[in-house]
Amino acid sequence: MQYFTIQARTHREAIDRMKLQYGEQSKILTYRNIRIGGLFGFFGKEGVEITGYISNEEQPKATLEERKIKVLETAKKEQTLNYILRELKELKQGNGTAPNGNETGNHESISKIREMMKNNDFSSELIQEISERIKNDFSLFELEQFERVENTVAHWIAEKIKIVKNTVSEKKPRVIIVVGPTGVGKTTTIAKLAAFYGVENNGKKPLSVKIVTIDNYRIGAKKQIEIYGEIMQIPVAAAETQGDLKKLFALYQDADLILVDTIGKSQRDYTKLAEMKEILQGAFPEPEIHLAISATTKTKDLEEIFQQFESFGYTRVIVTKLDETSQIGNIISVLAKKNKPISYITDGQKVPQDIEEAGVVRLMRQLEGIRYNRALFEQRYSDSSKVSVG
Repeated sequence: MQYFTIQARTHREAIDRMKLQYGEQSKILTYRNIRIGGLFGFFGKEGVEITGYISNEEQPKATLEERKIKVLETAKKEQTLNYILRELKELKQGNGTAPNGNETGNHESISKIREMMKNNDFSSELIQEISERIKNDFSLFELEQFERVENTVAHWIAEKIKIVKNTVSEKKPRVIIVVGPTGVGKTTTIAKLAAFYGVENNGKKPLSVKIVTIDNYRIGAKKQIEIYGEIMQIPVAAAETQGDLKKLFALYQDADLILVDTIGKSQRDYTKLAEMKEILQGAFPEPEIHLAISATTKTKDLEEIFQQFESFGYTRVIVTKLDETSQIGNIISVLAKKNKPISYITDGQKVPQDIEEAGVVRLMRQLEGIRYNRALFEQRYSDSSKVSVG
């Protein structure tokens, strides 16, 4: 029976080194936290030490006593009696899991994080990525401090969220085109944006806003936006062709903002999507194209929507219907995967109240079951998370 001892910075690094040096037959006997480097025990870095042996499948019963003896020899100097007894009990029962682990081999803290992310509807891809990052970045000693792990993971999730700056362009008029599948609330979002910028609110000077709709297919769509425009005293015009849009753009040169409401079609209705793209393409110089998605959409469907609307050249995303779900891990997962920033969020049907510029802190508050230092979060992510999009 061959025994060995390996020291490393993290649990994952120790396991990788063990498999590399001693092969798949190598087995772990004990774990312990140590300090690596330093001078006379000072200034060292936290690490982990594992002792193990190379398995001999032909003599499992004959080697059990040897394993017990080895545990005692390696642990007696620095580990407590309770720890040793627990290790011996696990050996006797043939338990192959690590201390504080489970049947999957994950530490209890990792299992808790995985469950939290699953409950918030994060994608399996992102859950696995976060799990591996925990294994690589935390020592066994640090894994025992769950609040520390939880707070760090919250920051990792927050770093996945990109927020785009919604600044008023010096080039007038600024053009915002909202595209997206049917049922996500594009028309209501256009009305909210019109009120957000075109109606005086909290002393904010209103801008000159115009609304253009090309949604002439859906019964009542044009009438709905016209009613909103009449209430807010904001002009609404309809267009059916690219030529119509160009004429309206020339007519509205004195406006600060032109909002364009588009046809609500399924991401699978390729013919209508192609027609809409043809109408919009080249109608405005340097428009902002925002993809509207509902927070209630399943991850798989979100990925399909992102893919099918990619041809429109959208550079930012509006998340709607946040009030209809408490699980937004799906949104964070897909946005991170597609590397797209969020511009606005909506969380109700009221115009203009239920719209706001997106923010990391606001979205993190939507997650359930994860704790973090809110004061530090608000300080760190108030502005630094915003990105510029050309």
